[in-house]
Amino acid sequence: MVSKTEETQLNRLENQVDNGGGGAWEYLCLVRKLKVRRSEKVLKYGLSILNDPKKRSALGPEEWTLYEQVAIAAMDCQCLNVAKDCIKALLKKFPESKRVGRLEGMLLEAKGSWAEAEKAYSSLLEDNPLDQVIHKRKVAMAKAQGNISGAIESLNKYLEIFMADHDAWRELAEIYVSLQMYKQAAFCYEELILSQPTAPLYHLAYADVSFFFIVVKNFFYSDLGGG
Repeated sequence: MVSKTEETQLNRLENQVDNGGGGAWEYLCLVRKLKVRRSEKVLKYGLSILNDPKKRSALGPEEWTLYEQVAIAAMDCQCLNVAKDCIKALLKKFPESKRVGRLEGMLLEAKGSWAEAEKAYSSLLEDNPLDQVIHKRKVAMAKAQGNISGAIESLNKYLEIFMADHDAWRELAEIYVSLQMYKQAAFCYEELILSQPTAPLYHLAYADVSFFFIVVKNFFYSDLGGG
């Protein structure tokens, strides 16, 4: 989670770059470090560096990190030709890279080629069943297609391997709540409380879903009894 200080620093640097004060590379590095999505800005300022041979060569090995960052931003912005060009450059440099293979799968997703993306991800998981990013892409892809049962299945499979992933437990809990599956949601929050017993939000969420589960159960039985 981004702290208030980090957010202030990021916004200040963004304003500086927007106003022509330089610092584009520093801004891109900070966006990457904080793991925030500023896709339009990343696309704009990333391309300004990649399209300038002098600036690009000055990056050294970080050039390839920027190609990856811009490729993801381009997919977010539906600039798929830009993403394709970035991935092509990465493939030329790293032809056997599984990391680049993930980007190819993401590009297929962005194009709506779901079956091809699923095939690409399944192939990558055969080589590395512990690839967290690919597992999460499969979840995201199921949700993007409105396949909620598929997302639940993928998340449960993922959590069998990566039980300590709090974000995944929370995501699964939220899906269950949206489906009014309160008993299953409560189980997810129990797992979160066990791993983070001092986090008050999980206790509150657990209390909420437990309450709704009791309400729904009582309503069901009263309805059966005609009461």
